[in-house]
Amino acid sequence: MAQNQTDERYMILSSDTHAGAQTRTYREFLDPAWHDDFDAWEAAITNPWIDLRDMDAAKVNWDSDARTAACDAEGITGEVLFPNTLTPFYDILVHLSGVPDTASAHARRWAGLQAHNRWLVEFCSYEPKRRKGLIQLLPNDLDDAIAEVRWAAETGVIGGVMIPAIPPNHTVEPFFHPRYDPLWDVCSSLAMPVHQHMGSGCPDLGDDPVAWGVTFTEYELWPKRTLIHLILGGVFERFPDLRVVWTEMWGMRWILEELNRIDQRLRNIQSKYAGDPRTLNYAPTFGSDTVDSLSLSPIEYWQRNCRIGASMLPRSEVQYRHAVGLDTIMWGADFPHDEGSIGYTTQALAATMWDVPTDECQKMLTDVAADLYNFDTDTLAPIAARIGPPIAEVHTPLEELPASKSLSFNTDPALESVITV
Repeated sequence: MAQNQTDERYMILSSDTHAGAQTRTYREFLDPAWHDDFDAWEAAITNPWIDLRDMDAAKVNWDSDARTAACDAEGITGEVLFPNTLTPFYDILVHLSGVPDTASAHARRWAGLQAHNRWLVEFCSYEPKRRKGLIQLLPNDLDDAIAEVRWAAETGVIGGVMIPAIPPNHTVEPFFHPRYDPLWDVCSSLAMPVHQHMGSGCPDLGDDPVAWGVTFTEYELWPKRTLIHLILGGVFERFPDLRVVWTEMWGMRWILEELNRIDQRLRNIQSKYAGDPRTLNYAPTFGSDTVDSLSLSPIEYWQRNCRIGASMLPRSEVQYRHAVGLDTIMWGADFPHDEGSIGYTTQALAATMWDVPTDECQKMLTDVAADLYNFDTDTLAPIAARIGPPIAEVHTPLEELPASKSLSFNTDPALESVITV
């Protein structure tokens, strides 16, 4: 790969940005058979998201020129686009769980997601070198999902797919089930990485006033279950070229904690440890042929098959980069969300990475994403040379933190003092 930083500026390929059409625009991309349903749905909805109510500010989600200018101002050369606006037949509960539980609900929601996917291709085509969209899939009907992956791979502007976590005890099988092997196969063979973003897979907790607070606090819990399912279900064993990305999951320490926990559990249930006098082994009860067939450790599966979209990376978390694996980490701006680095991208990088070696910064800011999503860094180099954050500024410690809501500026010394590798 060619050198991706200029002599003076870094190239940022953000692994986490968000975009979407204005709700009414989606009608143009929707199968006409759904237009009457759409009109009735649109008339009844209320926008639940504060950041989308100011149209002047929100237009960076769908106005290509405004978005390019905003990315230039943030120093973002290339971006991976997750959804952000109200896609057709959006329902806040379905959105958070992500998985309809009936055939009719699936048909309705799938029509809406396909409309978003087609809008996304058009939007990315305005800046095909700088934007890589992620199409949305549902796990209910695998024929539909696989056909959508094949279609997306031909567009040239789609960088991968996004699947929701599956809530516990759902009518749709969990991801360790072998029914998903055709999906993993097509994603692997077409080099279409699979993504999960914080906030999907939440179960319905009911109407108690505390439920929404619990839901918000558990946002990161459910995508973590998918990592367990893919390792113990032998998915990574059967599909060594499959790439799966977890994005906006608050730092990186959780990866090491989760992998260590999985490793300990495997020692309890794999038959090869049955004779180890230091290990309590329950293989006859909790083991399986699939679990026994695993040839790598959890951390080895992670470093081969997995990537992290490390959005809003705080100072207290960057110390884990070597243990997690530099070749698995992609920095994300979470643009255009306030909790991301918007308005303060260079300062956010300085707060986190001021003393991190430049070659390691380049890996996390550029190289890993360029390799995974096939960004043409030679073509993008002149843009980075014009807009990228100055290397000297990134490596100058901040004298004071800006007045930003960004979680990148979470520098609680108590966290740094108790967290060790």
